[in-house]
Amino acid sequence: MKILIKEGRVIDPANNIDKIADILISDGIIEKVSENITANDAEVINAKGKIVAPGLVDMHCHLREPGFEYKETIETGTQSAAMGGITSVACMPNTNPVTDNAAVVGFILAQAQKAGNVNVYPIGAISKGLNGQELSEMGELKKAGAVAVSDDGKPVQSAVLMRHAMEYAAMFDLPVISHCEEMSLVDDGYMNEGNMSTYLGLRGITRAAEEVMVSREIILAQTTNTPVHIAHVSTKGSVELVRHAKAQGVRVTCETCPHYFTLTDKAVDGFNTNAKMNPPLREQEDVDAVIAGIADGTIDAIATDHAPHHVDEKNCEFGYAANGIVGFETLLPLTVTYLVKTGKISINEAIKKMSVNPSGILKINKGTIKAGDAADIVIFDTENQYTIDVDKFVSKSKNSPYNGFEVYGKVEYTIVNGKIIVKQGRMSK
Repeated sequence: MKILIKEGRVIDPANNIDKIADILISDGIIEKVSENITANDAEVINAKGKIVAPGLVDMHCHLREPGFEYKETIETGTQSAAMGGITSVACMPNTNPVTDNAAVVGFILAQAQKAGNVNVYPIGAISKGLNGQELSEMGELKKAGAVAVSDDGKPVQSAVLMRHAMEYAAMFDLPVISHCEEMSLVDDGYMNEGNMSTYLGLRGITRAAEEVMVSREIILAQTTNTPVHIAHVSTKGSVELVRHAKAQGVRVTCETCPHYFTLTDKAVDGFNTNAKMNPPLREQEDVDAVIAGIADGTIDAIATDHAPHHVDEKNCEFGYAANGIVGFETLLPLTVTYLVKTGKISINEAIKKMSVNPSGILKINKGTIKAGDAADIVIFDTENQYTIDVDKFVSKSKNSPYNGFEVYGKVEYTIVNGKIIVKQGRMSK
């Protein structure tokens, strides 16, 4: 099957390409990127006025399968990712059973292949059972297809175990992703500690809970001279710590999520459980710092932390509600609307942080559009304004605080390995 994408604005930051061009795809591979391509036997996509970019790479998500299929399955999750222009996802190991062995990695990969929507890259557990006591068999995980290790959701509390994890993972060239949370400082809190938590009478979580752990990981990375990646940075202090560490030559990278540059803890007002997440939404100075970190390169990537939950897990008292929101279908529009349209970063830089950089951190061969590459491409419109309607999400879960938001950045086509998964804004199958 051949596909010819005509007259789109092709943006490929990895190769410094930003021009009006055509792209010819043949047998799942990009055959040619140039002007005035003709191919009589190809399906033609008119991309005039649209942006054609490498498919987005979400390096932090939860697909819930195995074990929590009532929230999301690999099939529904990858459909949701495709609707958001995401062609590759890296899924966290807090499944049941935990992704701490080759069998579970193999199961996830088999389910992803069966679904046939987007590329799925499992992340293995740092510790067996996510219990923080004993390191997983990282070599076995890597051989089975894991691209990184993390105990996301249950942060590694033992500093010596984390040190050993960094040293051990480095032997297998596996990135270590740290969920930074000092649990003794979380102290059974529910939301950010500040004026809003006081107003609502909810137990707060100090920023120090995140920042103490960010400091620890930076020191351990410096001590061991091994890389570490900090997940979902949410505070001003964390941004400053990473910025300083990078200036000192420490091998640290980090990501944030759209909710940390679009929302504050005011979204929790009214005990809105769809605004309950971990780390929690912070205050305006934190939002401003996160945006500044994105703009100056301190923050390398923008991920979703897509965390689907059943309606009953959110439709309850705030303290009992599950943490997290769905994010696949809002990643691109929120980034375009709140960062690109406001002039904080260019569309090229946005694509870099959602495609090129995540690929580099995970060491996967994605995030580019050049001849010989697998044809993973997103086509979207930055001028078409629309209203987010969570009821139209393809994800099995609808837990999002963005219902009714007016945004730009509508995904029109998602092509994965030369196959059209999303066509004219709808699933093609």
